[in-house]
Amino acid sequence: MSSDLGFIAGIKREIRRMGSRRMYLFGMVLVPVFVAFFFLSLLGEGLPEQVPTAVVDLDHSSMSRSVTRSLKAVQVLDISQECESYDDALKAVREGEIFGFFVIPANFEKDALGGRTPTLEYYSNMTYFVPGTLAFKGFKTVAVGTAAGVVQQVLSSMGLSSGQVSELVQPLVIDQFPIGNPWMNYAIYLSPDFVMCTLVLMIMFMTVFAITMEIKQYTSRQWLATAHDNILVAVVSKLLPHTIVFEAVAVFLFWLLFGYSHFPLNGSAGWMLAATMLLVPAAQGFALFVCSCVPNPRLSLIICALFGILSFSFAGFSFPVQDMYGCIGVFSWLAPIRYWFLIYINEALNGVDLYYSRYWFVALIIFPFVGMSMLHNLRKACLNPVYVP
Repeated sequence: MSSDLGFIAGIKREIRRMGSRRMYLFGMVLVPVFVAFFFLSLLGEGLPEQVPTAVVDLDHSSMSRSVTRSLKAVQVLDISQECESYDDALKAVREGEIFGFFVIPANFEKDALGGRTPTLEYYSNMTYFVPGTLAFKGFKTVAVGTAAGVVQQVLSSMGLSSGQVSELVQPLVIDQFPIGNPWMNYAIYLSPDFVMCTLVLMIMFMTVFAITMEIKQYTSRQWLATAHDNILVAVVSKLLPHTIVFEAVAVFLFWLLFGYSHFPLNGSAGWMLAATMLLVPAAQGFALFVCSCVPNPRLSLIICALFGILSFSFAGFSFPVQDMYGCIGVFSWLAPIRYWFLIYINEALNGVDLYYSRYWFVALIIFPFVGMSMLHNLRKACLNPVYVP
């Protein structure tokens, strides 16, 4: 009976603390929702388009003008400048005006038709990875198409029929069938991951903040006394109001992604929603483990911040974990967002059976229990609060 009273008293105490500081509203609601709208608007078109680039035409022939028109027709490129020399184009790259440029050499048409294999050059500024990569992709597409067109023109001038030319230029016809994301839409792949990873990051921050501030403010003994010196009751009663708020935010983000934005959900909406809701206590469990091992607000927040920010990289959003160095890839399996990401790929994009995601669901369920494994250390810190700035 006393534990029940302590549990209820702990919940009331935490609700009062949450209402006393606007930081809770900011960190638990406003930041995740703002970031969600930010990423959805940033990648609203699915793929960044109209990357500012330039062309350097040193030939000024009918063929070079045709290449320039082909560059201007590429959807991801915006030929904003036509420079007179390589140096002018390079200067524009260094000043940040363009992200790459395409060079058509002098005597290009004459050498191409004469069989002297002229060289088309294109330069991309990979300091800015996304626009640089898109510029590279657009330039390469035009270069390959131009080379094929020149070969076709030369073969036709040699008397070959159009059918023979086609067989030589393109002996194999390739059909592409992108699975899970046939639109090749960046937003479908990246936005849900970034939105949920931000939510996990804020859950970690607010969990560590709520617990370690008891030690910093020397109110940890009072906190324990409210729960009748039961550390498990104290922790659960403190985190339960947080869980309810974060679950509500998670459900809203789920609706925002799959309801309002109509992201593909080829599998079970119920299991995808269950994974989203399990992500909240999983992130709390990770943060609880950190602040139990290191019951210092500054160090615990630093660890969660470092690990949470790096989760954007080693969780596998942008680079496959299988190709990472082993010493880096192993950290991906410590991040709760990694398991949500794998479930998202299976359930939402590929629509496979729950059987293939069973281990990832189990991992999310285990995280809260791992967080409770070091509560004895947290209890010692609460009984003897020592704050080290």
